Amino acid sequence: MMMPKIRRALTVLGGLALLAAHATAAEPSASLKKGTPDLKSAGPLAFGPDGILFVGDTRGASLFAIDTADRAPAADKAEINIKDRGAKVASLLGTDPKQVMINDLAVNPASGRAYLAVSRGRGPEAAPVILRTAGDGKLEELSLEGVRFAKAEIPNAPAPTVMQKGQPLRNESITDLAYVDGRVFIAGLSNEEFSSRLMAIPFPFTDSADGAAIEIYHGAHGRIETKSPVRTFVAYQIKGEPYLMAAYTCTPLVKVPVSELKAGAHVKGKTIAELGNRNRPLDMVVYQKDGKDYLLMANSARGMMKITTEGADSAEPITSPVRDGGRKGLPYESIEDLKDVVQLDLLDKSHALVLRDDKGTLNLETVALP
Repeated sequence: MMMPKIRRALTVLGGLALLAAHATAAEPSASLKKGTPDLKSAGPLAFGPDGILFVGDTRGASLFAIDTADRAPAADKAEINIKDRGAKVASLLGTDPKQVMINDLAVNPASGRAYLAVSRGRGPEAAPVILRTAGDGKLEELSLEGVRFAKAEIPNAPAPTVMQKGQPLRNESITDLAYVDGRVFIAGLSNEEFSSRLMAIPFPFTDSADGAAIEIYHGAHGRIETKSPVRTFVAYQIKGEPYLMAAYTCTPLVKVPVSELKAGAHVKGKTIAELGNRNRPLDMVVYQKDGKDYLLMANSARGMMKITTEGADSAEPITSPVRDGGRKGLPYESIEDLKDVVQLDLLDKSHALVLRDDKGTLNLETVALP
């Protein structure tokens, strides 16, 4: 039901620190032009500077930058708690809850407002909608008519007619994204032989994009993977060097040096944890608590994981099978109080915003970071 989401780097804090998520270029919104973006779908979301929302359009194999005009700074982020959000979304859109899919969640770090990527309807005729919180438990649609925006095409995406397990492989052209220091990083699949890739697109958008094929060793499967996409990732610094910490289905955790993500490169990610098979990572954030950094990852079958980053710099790569759902590498703690989470994003330094699926009822909740 849900697609996994993104996603956010925070200000650098100490030795093993978080990547900055602010713009390095002056007035990046000045590059946007007024019009109506031709979104064909609304998938992964991420925020950049000045209230600019990046939207991954998987069906159109495109990345959009949209000016939300939501730049009012909020010193204290208000808690957001909305029960049965799926029904509220359906009511707002004038449809049945069964005809609504919430594909991603992102929090604007400036205002603290939550944004949702929504599909109204099912299948190829589903219409993309962006919703956001409007206070007092209400939602509003972000009008896309006459907004300032820019568009970047995703090169070498799978053709819409190529199917895998009954679904268009084009749906995997963008599986997650994040804005970091003037670039938008995108995970997904290409139509090339080594189809799993990570891309970096400069913002403001230009004609250039650095795309690298990714190869990892998957301990649960006991083999090299080149066709399984990254499901969710975050940006993170290790000893002052930028990395992407990426999670795949079944559930290897991999670190990828950003310096190697160059056009046409074939990068070998280092698997530093195997976190259990028969599981799909859904979403992940990175945060600091009590002077230490952690990854918080929601999963389809293995609940919420709090993963320490201690030892990420020196961890030996996993290069041999890890059988029968075993674990190896960086340890994690299961957070029993955070069950059924399908999306999450940071609200502030101490809280996350989570979307829970309670037997089909979707609730949006503010929770303390564990």
